[in-house]
Amino acid sequence: MTVTIHSTAIVDEGAQIGEGSRIWHWAHVCSGARIGNSCSLGQNVFVGNDVVIGNNVKIQNNVSVYDAVQLEDDVFCGPSMVFTNVYNPRSAITRKNEYRQTIVRRGATLGANCTIVCGVTIGQHSFIGAGAVINRDVPAYALMLGVPARRRGWMCSCGVQLQGKGNVSCECGANYQIDDSTCIPL
Repeated sequence: MTVTIHSTAIVDEGAQIGEGSRIWHWAHVCSGARIGNSCSLGQNVFVGNDVVIGNNVKIQNNVSVYDAVQLEDDVFCGPSMVFTNVYNPRSAITRKNEYRQTIVRRGATLGANCTIVCGVTIGQHSFIGAGAVINRDVPAYALMLGVPARRRGWMCSCGVQLQGKGNVSCECGANYQIDDSTCIPL
């Protein structure tokens, strides 16, 4: 499998891009970025120097993945969603030494136009709804909606919302143990 880079994209020398990855129109990948296999970076995507992107990550159009962001395997970043890396930015004050690390765990979905405030960890297979604002850590499998986002349910790793508490089965056949604060795959 080859890497596909559109002629309008800029990939700085030194960037590491895995096999089968595709970089589309007007994207910019900085020299220190590490991108895994079979990733897709849509139109107008920016990837900073201190960024690690796992395998099979889909980043839709108009997303900037700034320094100090790590995306594990199978993460989906919806169109125009936002990452930050400085908690209290000011134009006149340089705070590059204050970047807060953001980690998005395997299989998480970040919906269109959501905002991820820096310094949080997004749990595996969680689902951040369109337009939500995340300002604290998100548990694995959580469905997060609103501004600021609150947990409104639990999601299966297949992307279907789970119903009920106790031993819960998804339509895909996966089973979970659910209580008021956790969702654990069985």
